[in-house]
Amino acid sequence: MRSIGSTRRDLLKACVAAPWQAGAASPSRVVIAREAMARAPGGAPDAARILKALDRAMQSCLDADSAVEAWRKVARPGETIGLKVNCLAGRGASTHAPLVEAVCERLQQAGIPQKNIVIWDRLNADLESAGFRVQPKTERIRCLGNDTLGYANDLSVYGSAGSLLSSALTQVCDAVINLPVLKDHGIVGVTMALKNMFGAIHNPNKYHINAGDPYVADVYMLEPIRRKVRLHICDAIVAQYEGGPSYMPQWTWPCNALLVSRDPVALDATGWRMIENKRAEKGMPPLKQARREPAYIATAADGKHRLGTNDSRRIQQVEV
Repeated sequence: MRSIGSTRRDLLKACVAAPWQAGAASPSRVVIAREAMARAPGGAPDAARILKALDRAMQSCLDADSAVEAWRKVARPGETIGLKVNCLAGRGASTHAPLVEAVCERLQQAGIPQKNIVIWDRLNADLESAGFRVQPKTERIRCLGNDTLGYANDLSVYGSAGSLLSSALTQVCDAVINLPVLKDHGIVGVTMALKNMFGAIHNPNKYHINAGDPYVADVYMLEPIRRKVRLHICDAIVAQYEGGPSYMPQWTWPCNALLVSRDPVALDATGWRMIENKRAEKGMPPLKQARREPAYIATAADGKHRLGTNDSRRIQQVEV
């Protein structure tokens, strides 16, 4: 294990307590679990390798002796746990089904029955195009789009954001695990933990102007999102550095990694650096020069939002 920044013990309380809290003295940990050949170029994802990477990441992030113990610090018996995936780009650049299956397996081992697990995204068609089977039966793991689940009747408002929230957030789930993808976004720069919550609102088309700033941060401040999202597992098995959010295979690379954190801002800041590094390697301009710098990440960390930290001095990056 390689640790960058503060020591592992310095972050213990921050990682095992609540999600990132404003004013916390300890840094935010972002764990990068690399697993070579988690998906070979042109091949299918390797479920066993993905599970191994997930287990290592969870144990490191939650400072647990086993993967199941780590999950017990995220999900409590009796709760309904939502898994917010990102399926907009089909099988090429969406949350991989074997990763979601691995999460479901570990949640069940941690005491969450199948009937209390809900996989969800904006549309049933998006889920199916990414390799998931829509499943509404309540005695099994459910997999549904907002077009089936519906939206709350009352508008949720914060700053520039005013939206109807998915019933998955407001009525169905007690807690949410966020499962975004590490990729470029042609309007707002990048799309990871913060931006994935656009899939929880009825009107995301309204919030892409000015490269999503402050809209991405304001949407995440909507009370059920801010309160219920407990953990972020970013799928970087196949990552994309240009042309997103649609799948553009010519601009992807086999990163073969997972990024896990309690802090969505720290995770996005880390993922953004990874994308910028790949763009530079490929001779592409930085996102600021391309006029789509994701300034909303800094906004999410400011004194008004306090959703996490984008300060590299306060981010402990750990590779496992």
